[in-house]
Amino acid sequence: MTDDAGTPPSRPSSDDSTEPGSQSPADPPSESVGDDTESDQPSQSIEDLLLAFDDQKGLIRDRSLLDPNYVIDEDRIVGRDAQIEQVTKMLRVALGNNRPPNLFLYGPSGTGKSLITKAVCHNISRLCETRDIHFGTIEVNCQGLDTLGVAVYELAKEAADEASVELTVPKHGVATNEKWNELYRIVNENFDAVVFVLDELDMLVGRRDKQTPAYSRLLYQLSRAGTNDALSAYVSVVAISNDTKMMESVGSRARSSFTPEDVHFDDYNATQLQAILRRRQDAFYDGVVDEDVIPLAAAFAAQTHGDARKAIDLIRVAGELAEREGADRIRESHVRAAQENVEKNRVLEVIRGISTQKKLCLYATAAVAAQTDDSSAQSPVGYRVYQFLTETLDVDQYHQETYVNKMKELTTYSLVDFERRSYGPSSGMFLEFQFSEQPETIVKTLREDSRIDGLSAADVESVVTAQLRSRNR
Repeated sequence: MTDDAGTPPSRPSSDDSTEPGSQSPADPPSESVGDDTESDQPSQSIEDLLLAFDDQKGLIRDRSLLDPNYVIDEDRIVGRDAQIEQVTKMLRVALGNNRPPNLFLYGPSGTGKSLITKAVCHNISRLCETRDIHFGTIEVNCQGLDTLGVAVYELAKEAADEASVELTVPKHGVATNEKWNELYRIVNENFDAVVFVLDELDMLVGRRDKQTPAYSRLLYQLSRAGTNDALSAYVSVVAISNDTKMMESVGSRARSSFTPEDVHFDDYNATQLQAILRRRQDAFYDGVVDEDVIPLAAAFAAQTHGDARKAIDLIRVAGELAEREGADRIRESHVRAAQENVEKNRVLEVIRGISTQKKLCLYATAAVAAQTDDSSAQSPVGYRVYQFLTETLDVDQYHQETYVNKMKELTTYSLVDFERRSYGPSSGMFLEFQFSEQPETIVKTLREDSRIDGLSAADVESVVTAQLRSRNR
């Protein structure tokens, strides 16, 4: 059982249980000393192990329902009636062969933004087919796309896949304008209306070759394409972001042409998460899920910002763990084991998924905290190290206020916390960041990014040392 706050029930005592693999005093030794029998032969061949899976009674009947990205039926969507109505009403004009408005969907990760967009577009596409309207949904996740040119190529590739036609430009070696022209050609020749879905758009920062972020230039080009002669099809852009303040960084020209309708998504609570999981319980065979499994999984997910993706992943991992050990049911113990697996690297996975600019802000601040006695970092020192990083990598550089705001945003992931401080009139007011994880671990994880790994760790450490000395004088 869980309360409204989503607190997991306490773990039952296991003092009387025997550790797996342990032997009682009466058990004979597993191998006699001096036994001449060959012991290095596998007990089962790979084929035997594979065939044993055929004989094993499975617990998961439909794995697609345990994929958070799978487009599910709308009766499985829980707690998002208002958002479904908003998105549907604004995009439905495509059914009349008209241009839908642009949308900006924002809110924490795992709150249904992508899920609802896909579900609405899927239904529009199905109805458009009955009206001889060629409607297309071209979706790109911007995480990991480092330049505008790569993003345009991915859009053209998705458009070609949607239209089942051949893409005629390469990913590299041609100008971005050629990629734009290819995208326009595919859309004009194959669609009457198109919705471009740009998921995690704030991740597309780009390099320092332009004054505005790459996502700003992408929004400008796409939203303007319908007003000039580039596109004859009706075009709508749906921008999706976890960053509620992303639009503040969009250039004035892009904001003027994009002018989206905003749709906000808030966290799921424990009750909603339970309902989400129960709507997907038929992913498992009847009667194999213990009664306390879903409430416990929902409670764990409610503690991590009400993320439905986490809840679905948790119950999937619990089912897979139960299958691997040959259990006949999914029990509370499997959920707790799954939670340990999922949460083990939760914070580190968040670090790997944030935008390059946020990584640089975090890396600079963690590098400072790694050299202080209390694992804290003052914002003026962190910003000067951040300046060194951006200048060395030749990427866009935020003003100090934006750097501070990006660090504040990272508090929503439980990575850092901050306090406003002043050490006297000469120091002024500043923010002091404290880390929930070891700063050294965060630095090490961030260096898995190939661009950040190109920085000399010794140079960064030297800059941090010099800035801390300067600050303490």
